[in-house]
Amino acid sequence: MTAHGSSRRRFLGACAAGASAGAFESLSPAFANAQEAATASTRRGTQRLDLARLQAWEALGYGMFIHFGMSTFVGQELPDGKTPPKEYAPERLDVDQWISVARDAGMKYAVLTTKHVAGHCLWPSARSDYTIAQSTDTTDVVGKFVEACGKHGVLPGFYYCSWDNHNRFGSKTPSDPRDGGAPYTTSLYQTFQTAQITELLTQYGPIAEMWIDIPGVLGRGYRTFLYEHVVKLQPDTIIMMNSGISTGETYNVDYAWPSDLIAIERRVPPGQGHRKWRNIEGADYYMPGEVCDPIGKEWFYVEGDVPRPDAELTEQLEACRARGVNFLLDVPPDRAGVIPDTSAQALMRLRKNARL
Repeated sequence: MTAHGSSRRRFLGACAAGASAGAFESLSPAFANAQEAATASTRRGTQRLDLARLQAWEALGYGMFIHFGMSTFVGQELPDGKTPPKEYAPERLDVDQWISVARDAGMKYAVLTTKHVAGHCLWPSARSDYTIAQSTDTTDVVGKFVEACGKHGVLPGFYYCSWDNHNRFGSKTPSDPRDGGAPYTTSLYQTFQTAQITELLTQYGPIAEMWIDIPGVLGRGYRTFLYEHVVKLQPDTIIMMNSGISTGETYNVDYAWPSDLIAIERRVPPGQGHRKWRNIEGADYYMPGEVCDPIGKEWFYVEGDVPRPDAELTEQLEACRARGVNFLLDVPPDRAGVIPDTSAQALMRLRKNARL
């Protein structure tokens, strides 16, 4: 575990622990599961998307998370955002290889980190001077990613991080000790995030999933605006506001609402399965779950971080299938810009062991 990875987990854990009890949707799991079984065929729910659309997303089952960017080259999950853009320098970038591996592994969708904590963008954003356009390799990775997904029959999704150590606009990030207190984003940063997400959702065609990380720093008002803005741009997109490290048994409304999904980061649901129907602020919503976890220990490539044992990966994938959630397995490309053969081979064994 790196110090940076640990700090992110501490931050997410503190957000969950610090929220008021009233901010969490909760219900006895046993009662809730019985209630689901009794009413599943008749409930419509208050959620934006109908059950057929959400269940079509659930039927995808298994996807690839792709963490790649400035963190890959800095060797830190949470860089300070000050590394010169020229440091992003893959020598054999092959985005098509990433998606070929995903397809061959039996994955049906993929989610790419378009911008992570470093603030460096994998597309030539007109809103920032910290993108691939200013880097050693100027390939539009986002464009190549969507193109490869279309070629190989894998649905594309975008990840976007609200914690940005480069493009701050006066915001207080979770790594900023200034004045103590909770992190926040300014209206100037929020205008910036809206503009960048607009670029992503208007320049690359239909996107299956829009993944927003660290949504708690955005505040409920802007988060609601952003959710509605994404819907306006791409009505069929499934929206994930990452609620962080948990088993998904409770849901932190103050931190992550509104969302179409419940994130289950580095965990799996409890043995009785993921409870899909939730009562939030007096209304019922059907909210599928998505487990995300790295193939090794780290989200981004770190030399020496090898895939977890086959038995452990197989057990996690089978637990996700049995407990009714999708599994988004992170498989990071290396500094050359390709998925290492050790990871690709581990995925092939996982497909065989899980009988996909």
